Amino acid sequence: MCDDAHESQNHGSVMKAIPVDKAVGTILAHDITEIRPGEFKGRAFKKGHIIREEDVCHLQRLGKEHLFVLNVAEDELHENDAAYAIARALMGEGVAIKGEPKEGKISIIAERDGLLKIDKDALLAFNMLGEVMCATIHNNTIVKKGQTVAGTRAIPLVVKRGIVEQAVQVAKEAQGVIQVKEIRKPKVGVVITGNEVYHGRIKDAFAPVITKKIEEIGGELVGIYYAPDDKPFIVDRLRELLNAGANLLITTGGMSVDPDDVTRFAIRELGAEDITYGSAVLPGAMFLTAYLGKVPILGIPACGMYAKTTIFDLVLPRVLAGEKIGRRELAELGHGGLCMKCDVCRYPVCPFGKLG
Repeated sequence: MCDDAHESQNHGSVMKAIPVDKAVGTILAHDITEIRPGEFKGRAFKKGHIIREEDVCHLQRLGKEHLFVLNVAEDELHENDAAYAIARALMGEGVAIKGEPKEGKISIIAERDGLLKIDKDALLAFNMLGEVMCATIHNNTIVKKGQTVAGTRAIPLVVKRGIVEQAVQVAKEAQGVIQVKEIRKPKVGVVITGNEVYHGRIKDAFAPVITKKIEEIGGELVGIYYAPDDKPFIVDRLRELLNAGANLLITTGGMSVDPDDVTRFAIRELGAEDITYGSAVLPGAMFLTAYLGKVPILGIPACGMYAKTTIFDLVLPRVLAGEKIGRRELAELGHGGLCMKCDVCRYPVCPFGKLG
């Protein structure tokens, strides 16, 4: 082997090393990173860059004595080509690629405001293949347009084409490992129950809490009614709200096991089906979900008055993204479903409800 060049094997591809001072006019086969502590970390030279005379000193300062010209074998892909292939396969609706690959990595961003959905089983199967990877933020996170939600790359500079094809197949079978679902803006009807509130013995604390949360998601309140612990009275108020155009019903109070807590029985009397009472979340164990045709009904227990973040905050965006919430979904929230009651609540930048 001569002093001016040498070749090495990588998966069957051939890389030819050329001394930097003799590389003018050649084309880089890979990105070159530059790190200046406290100032800059990023790509100094891009794959495909034609080396110029003035680049030689810069490359030598980066510690590059040789540059590699890579001949990719038929059964292999360069990291950037592999990254594009796997990124496109991972993407479902509501997400997009940000820019171009940098050092073989592609960022995936939200294409709209909405609810991030990650197929965790498919993501695991994808990452188990080796030589490719994808990292995401938590499933069921509310995201904004332009926010980075995932990053993916081929790990080696050159990856076997067969591995990339397997990764693409795993992702395609999931029909969107990474998606951002649109959150619809609901028309909400609210019935606040309880004799003590209806008769004015205590001041209602539910209405301002619910109003604020509905307004934050761009929803419209079509009405807020107060009701005693009387099943027919509650049923009538719920029907009035439906007739006024409500496409989401919320009830508060009357969700425990006391004899005069009749709200959940009123929901059944209304004709609701798929009623699920109880969740694996604290605060919010006595939460209720039900459906009257296509209209979801959410029953919020007393914790909704005094706890800043509850089961309601976890479920509402998912319901508005078109997800049907039942026993399994409420049970899955048990892992990560314990609020830590921090002195300063930073939700949603916390683990509460993120692992379900």
